[in-house]
Amino acid sequence: MDFRLLGRVGAATGAEELQLGPVKRRSVLAALLLKANSAVPVEQLIAALWDDAPPTHARTVVQGHVSRLRALLASAGAGEHGVGLMTQGPSYVFEVPETLLDTCRFERLARRGRLRQRPADAVAVLGEALALWHGPALDGTAPSAPLRAAAQTLEEARLDVVESLAVAHERLGDRAGAVAVLQAEAAAHPLCESLAEALILALYRAGRRSDALDRYHRVRCLLADELGVGPGPGLRGAYETALRGGPVGAGGGGPVSPLPAPGAGPAPVPDARYEADARYEADALLLAPAGRPPAPAGPAPRLLPRGVRGFLGRGTELAALDRITGAGDGAVALVTGPAGVGKTALALQWAHHRQARYPGGTLFADLRGFGGVPVEPTETVREFLIALGVPARDLPDSSAAAAALYRELTARRALLVVLDNARGTDQVRSLLPSGTGSAVLVTSRIRLSGLIVEELARPVPLDVLGPVPATELLAAAVGEERVAAEPEAADRLAWLCDGLPLALRITAAQLAARPHWRLADLAAELADEQRRLALLSLDEAEESGVAAALRITVQGLPPEAVRLFALLGVVPGPDLERYAAAALLGRDPAVAAEALDRLAGAHLVTEYAPGRYSTHDLVRLYARGLGTDEGALLRLLDGYTATALAASLAAEPGEKPCCTLPREAPADAPVRTFADRSAALRWYAVERENLAAAVTAARAAGHDDRAWRLAVLQWPYVVWSVRDGWAPLLEQALEASRLLDDPDAESRVRALLGWVLTREGQLSEALAQLELAPALAARAHDPSSEAIALVNLAVALDADGITDASLRHVTRAVRLAREAQDVLTELLALQHRTHQLLARGDIAAAERCTAYALALDDHGVTTGLGALRRAALRLSRSEALLALGERDAAESCTRQALAEAASQGFQEGVNRARSQLEALGRPVDLPAAPKGGDRPVRS
Repeated sequence: MDFRLLGRVGAATGAEELQLGPVKRRSVLAALLLKANSAVPVEQLIAALWDDAPPTHARTVVQGHVSRLRALLASAGAGEHGVGLMTQGPSYVFEVPETLLDTCRFERLARRGRLRQRPADAVAVLGEALALWHGPALDGTAPSAPLRAAAQTLEEARLDVVESLAVAHERLGDRAGAVAVLQAEAAAHPLCESLAEALILALYRAGRRSDALDRYHRVRCLLADELGVGPGPGLRGAYETALRGGPVGAGGGGPVSPLPAPGAGPAPVPDARYEADARYEADALLLAPAGRPPAPAGPAPRLLPRGVRGFLGRGTELAALDRITGAGDGAVALVTGPAGVGKTALALQWAHHRQARYPGGTLFADLRGFGGVPVEPTETVREFLIALGVPARDLPDSSAAAAALYRELTARRALLVVLDNARGTDQVRSLLPSGTGSAVLVTSRIRLSGLIVEELARPVPLDVLGPVPATELLAAAVGEERVAAEPEAADRLAWLCDGLPLALRITAAQLAARPHWRLADLAAELADEQRRLALLSLDEAEESGVAAALRITVQGLPPEAVRLFALLGVVPGPDLERYAAAALLGRDPAVAAEALDRLAGAHLVTEYAPGRYSTHDLVRLYARGLGTDEGALLRLLDGYTATALAASLAAEPGEKPCCTLPREAPADAPVRTFADRSAALRWYAVERENLAAAVTAARAAGHDDRAWRLAVLQWPYVVWSVRDGWAPLLEQALEASRLLDDPDAESRVRALLGWVLTREGQLSEALAQLELAPALAARAHDPSSEAIALVNLAVALDADGITDASLRHVTRAVRLAREAQDVLTELLALQHRTHQLLARGDIAAAERCTAYALALDDHGVTTGLGALRRAALRLSRSEALLALGERDAAESCTRQALAEAASQGFQEGVNRARSQLEALGRPVDLPAAPKGGDRPVRS
């Protein structure tokens, strides 16, 4: 298969193009592919379809397009290619191998081309990357702001490759080729200064000086006329080079810093290899605040240690540091992030390239807040005073006097102070310079809230590297050719290292020490979770490596936070919130919330959404090795089971519970409460992946009595998203129930699994489950469960036409539900009974059946399945009344059904009611959509 975004959005299998249909469906596909293999919330898909306020039924439209895309992919055999469109909570994930997506192939070719040492190879590979484009990016999609922005980003990436191709042509000695590559693009993008700059330099190098000067003046006039601005520094520098006839070299070569040296002349044509736009650097020196005090007499201290070699990327964070420190007034920037993420490397990289902005000097101190004995602030103050020119014999005796002298000296200087590895605000406070022309850069593994509150420090969070810069870091360390020879293995190594720079550098060291190893060999070793942390250590005898860094971070945390961290390895799903954490700890949710906050403050977990926390794989592996609490998993499973039971009761308040808690489960465990049905369904959507993982973990640990409950208790959400891949989960539950030899559990699982398979069109598989379910329920002496199983069996049998057997099943289901005084289940049976009567043409009997059903007392249930069953019965009654010639009564009944269906977000019922009103020749006035707009629609 092949998916295309670089031109008209499309998909194909071999030579056959898939017919995607309307623009909005093509736009949904584009929005999913732009974030391939990542969760895309429905709200983002809605934003991609409508540039203005979306309609009230926007969510339904998106779900419809997703369903059509799934059907299209299934018909094309997408699963054979590793392609699938999955639901993940309130989001969708388009799973696709990167080799099938042209944007990923373009990115990979662009990266390989820039890594090629031989110019001829670079020209060939970069040309191959550009050949993937077949028109403007995302052509044929809705003109929404998100898609326009994405298309612009892709176009900018293409232009970067064009510029790199021009550089490669120049390195090859083909200056005319460089001009030809740039000329067409500059004409198409006349306001793009980087292209104009590159073209001016290329023309000049090709001996066409007058053309270069003419191009500059045309672009200058165009910028003034169209935008009201003058040329930027890069464009002016290119003009001055051409005007004065100065030397300029072609770009290219190995990894370079994204920051130019202060005061350097015009840079070579940029080889744009980084995530962020590095061209902000040309103006960076202009950000220094005006009015800084002059440097005092005598040499300025320069205490910075040597920077990290091979620093790559981080353009966004470097720009953030420029913005913060450029504001002046003694700005404090706080770089925070997990151990090994590269905070010190970032701080040193920025400081080395910006210290010229601080004529008073640069001070640096490693406060050793994480590892070794933390440095006392007084000791650091004394070192700073000596660096500022105070003789050792004149240093004040008391810490207060030393701090006062430090404040006095720094008031007259424009200093850059870098404080690395701070553990607390107290370590930092007395080291802040008093001059407003100074700037401070602090790094820490924990969130220094006190520094943010008291000193107005501006945080710069640092996360792990993305796939591209992570691979580039490996290439810089082990050699570009070695990475280019095994690009897939390099990508896998970056993934196994979680994008953590420390882990990547250790991996590079392992490869350097084993030149005979292929990258794939080390990737295979790291894939073993039992050995991964050991391999990510330089020397077992040294306090180095990922595990050591994590161990030091954990030290000093409160006991409950340390205990919760040790239990994170038990969590089977991708994330957790405070109620799940409370179950793990066996404590109150408030205690769990405090522990989670402490772990987040230490960057051991990430709060990626309000109240929801995830961990990186390396952190989870380390936590798993800290020892186990044998009861932790069972507590977590019971917590999920109790909450799922509460959610099912809130989602369908009139229905009988499908199960009770296991006998051994604590009855007083804290459980989330749900304000209404919508809240319960939202919980199911958010926790779906966690619940599925919990079922798998329960089965693996032998807790089958929890496994089947956790699956079946999701039935309210299954009903509302039936065609959403539930069969594998329910098959696990079925195996668990069979091992327990529990007829009640087995009957409920088979009834639900059979209904799902029926709705998916797998009738033979459905009947294999449903034909066994009623007898199992009868063995368990549960008439309501038996009635539901009989109705589901009848629905499957009736898919190919009404049969006498299905009629008998429904008749028995009605009797069983009535004897059990289970009104909602009786309504379900009567709903299908009416459908059977209408299908067989017994109109009078159908009318009597609906009249009886609608007169039943359902104890005031006005939401959920009870309301839907009443709406469906009213629609069937309307059909019967219309067939009997009672048009006014039929219209009244249809309008009642329309109101009920719309209030519940029951789109199938709304569509059926509209069709019946149109058949009656009556106007269709849709009632208002339900508040919130987030209620799922039964597909």
